[in-house]
Amino acid sequence: MTEDSIPQGPRPDVHILIVDDDATVRFLMNEFMETVGYQSHMAASGHEALELMQTRQVDVVITDIMMPGMDGLELTERIHGEYNCEIIVMTGYSGDYSYEEVINKGASDFVFKPVRFEELLLRLKRVLKERYLKEELRKLAITDDLTRLFNARHFYKQLELEVDRCTRYQHSLSLLLLDIDHFKDYNDSFGHLEGNYVLTWLGQAIQSCLRRMDTAYRYGGEEFTVILPETSGDEARTVAERISEGVRAKQFTPNADQPVSVTISVGVTEYQPDEALETFIKRADMAMFQSKQTGRNRITYLAAEPANKPKIVGQ
Repeated sequence: MTEDSIPQGPRPDVHILIVDDDATVRFLMNEFMETVGYQSHMAASGHEALELMQTRQVDVVITDIMMPGMDGLELTERIHGEYNCEIIVMTGYSGDYSYEEVINKGASDFVFKPVRFEELLLRLKRVLKERYLKEELRKLAITDDLTRLFNARHFYKQLELEVDRCTRYQHSLSLLLLDIDHFKDYNDSFGHLEGNYVLTWLGQAIQSCLRRMDTAYRYGGEEFTVILPETSGDEARTVAERISEGVRAKQFTPNADQPVSVTISVGVTEYQPDEALETFIKRADMAMFQSKQTGRNRITYLAAEPANKPKIVGQ
């Protein structure tokens, strides 16, 4: 990440929400934001702002503190707790609120009225630049350097969230665990650079077989895992077959005159209500191990019995 890669000016994909009970201030600020190139929205109260944010993307909220009903500090606290959004707070009462108080509520910056639009624009650009940097750092922290898939640390966090959604909305949830067969032999024969190419290619191949809601991870070494929300075990097996067929069809050329194929062993399982996260993951691992034990280049689906005792239902 370099300085040149950081967005420097207004972008039409950035959405600003202006919250002020003074209609004149609200409309003038809205007009200014649209003039300089941002997507701008307006709300006359804190409650109206929260309603709007339920249905629209908002990157930065610019809110007055003194408003009837929900004031700007309460709104800031609510937004900070519920949304991934930056907040700039405005006030005309410099003695009533400290910078520390406002920042501690979750605001990104604090300006005094009457606000000069040029100053507000500079502060907005700074807030957006910091937001971009934070997002890039967050991506780096959860991304595998080689494959650019998510890493194992993020896998556990995301699986916990998906299990919670599965339980709350009574949706199905499935998991794939994939391992490259005889990968040590491939590395020993052709070197780690060629092995890394296989890993990178497989990451892309897995990603190409998934929907937007699905997520793929490098679990460790030559192991990958895929979380499939709203997907039954049978549907997950179909996804596994699609990935496996694509891998078998690929010809690698570590030596120009020697095309080489690789295969994967896959474990598939579906989440059962109220089971522990560790049990769910372990069953996927057991299914993958079963594929290894029965000859590799296979897909094994393990379903849980009522007592969470794994049961092989098909290979």
